[in-house]
Amino acid sequence: MFKHLFKLIWNKKKQNFLLMSEMLVSFLVIFAVFTLMVYYYTNYKKPIGLDYENLWLVSYNNTNPTKSTDSLNLYYETLRQEMKAMPQVKDVSYCSSNVPFSNNQWTGDAHYKKASPNTNYYIADDDYKKALNLKILEGRWFEKGDAASKNQAVIINDVLKEKLFGNEDPIGKLIGRDEKKMDMKVVGVIQSIKTGGDYSVAQAGLYQRADTGSYHGFGSMMVKVSPTADAAFEGRLYKLLANYMKNSHIEIEHMANKKRSSNLFSLVPMIITLIVACFLIINVALGLFGVMWYNINKRRGEIGLRRAIGATGKSVSSQLVTESVILATLSLIVGTFFAVQFPLLNVFNLQAGIYLAAMALAIVFIYLLVLVCSLYPGKQAAAIYPAVALHEE
Repeated sequence: MFKHLFKLIWNKKKQNFLLMSEMLVSFLVIFAVFTLMVYYYTNYKKPIGLDYENLWLVSYNNTNPTKSTDSLNLYYETLRQEMKAMPQVKDVSYCSSNVPFSNNQWTGDAHYKKASPNTNYYIADDDYKKALNLKILEGRWFEKGDAASKNQAVIINDVLKEKLFGNEDPIGKLIGRDEKKMDMKVVGVIQSIKTGGDYSVAQAGLYQRADTGSYHGFGSMMVKVSPTADAAFEGRLYKLLANYMKNSHIEIEHMANKKRSSNLFSLVPMIITLIVACFLIINVALGLFGVMWYNINKRRGEIGLRRAIGATGKSVSSQLVTESVILATLSLIVGTFFAVQFPLLNVFNLQAGIYLAAMALAIVFIYLLVLVCSLYPGKQAAAIYPAVALHEE
């Protein structure tokens, strides 16, 4: 039977070649869509690394005219205590402006032995862990005694630990921005934060403890509030800040809203690809349906003859559906050859499992599309009466 089907397909090779080309292009586009979907889903399953609910970001510009470091530290520490005196405020932490879910970045290399991965640098005070509810995996968070340490105390996330140390214990090791100057001592490892939102991948991060001069450059603070904090409280908090920091531009943002915006921005490439894929799939479906319909009308005599010599309607329908499946299989063989190059060549540095899962989903999708588009024309072919078809012929 298959020999006969291949002969029929070969006799209409020009017509079938166009259909196979459409299936091939559809497979490659669907493969790209499923790759993005599997990639986003894999990232989504991983923990985000912080508690963003009831966490507010206060942005301000430092307008305090004093140049005295001690006076400036006392100024901001007093503000912290006044804010924490409000019943709805649980924790206040001053930090650098490259907070999670923002587009701000401060990057550089981190050196240890022969490893020097690119890293996101952050500056945070002792209350940063409590405000964001970070998870300590090894070691500890910053403490006041770190100010007197010979080497600057730093905390790294698990992504940077893997790149720098692998399975080696990082606590107490010295690393540096320059391979010739190892002056930063690792005191802790935290769970990495997906700073780009739920669908992003966590990047290497290094946290430096805020020193006495850090307040000159700070312009952000993280405020952990209780679930009862509402718009009225936000207004009172804004009034307190505006009265304390005269002539300063103050903005209060909810981290939950910033995460939502980051998620939407991350999904833009997939949405665009999905739109293109939908138009292509509709084209292929209509083309496949039309070709099947055309074949039935052109082969009414053949179908009538088969029915006249004893072929059942089910066998006629199965033949047409099988022809479509064979065409799809030939297209998928070529498409799989190109798709398998992505994990082999490690394109885009994605895990091989993501490509393989996307490939399997794309193959299943194409087969389902072919079956859906060929079942109804096959049913129509099975309903042809032998006498009518032979009379027309």
